[in-house]
Amino acid sequence: MKHRAEGFTLAEIVVIVVIIAVLAAFAVPKLLASTERCKAAEAFEYLTAVRAAQERFHMRRGIYAQDLGLLKVRLPAPGDFVAGKITAGPTGSLKHSWSLTLTRLSPTAGYSDYTVTFTHEGFDQGASTISDHRDINPMQM
Repeated sequence: MKHRAEGFTLAEIVVIVVIIAVLAAFAVPKLLASTERCKAAEAFEYLTAVRAAQERFHMRRGIYAQDLGLLKVRLPAPGDFVAGKITAGPTGSLKHSWSLTLTRLSPTAGYSDYTVTFTHEGFDQGASTISDHRDINPMQM
């Protein structure tokens, strides 16, 4: 009786490695986009809370707050974004409008830095550079 060695041949191992590499080539970009989409959703959630707080502030005082500290927003700022300062919106006066931009620095691979801007009217698509990234923009899904 001949003794047959058990195990895989080199060709079989190479085929398995190639299959895994092809699957990874498709899965990794999807995973990165999903991760970035979650981070962008955090920014939208935060800015929506700021907008609601601004409306409450405006109802009480007749002017929008110029500082985030004046608003009682209970959500922590998204850690992956840098918050700008609240500025007067399109009307040029905090009495009638406001604007706030969050900037995403060092996003996951494949994405450049982008911004998410909200005003008293909500998401400002024209001022937000996240609009260039349809696959991670929660407003374009």
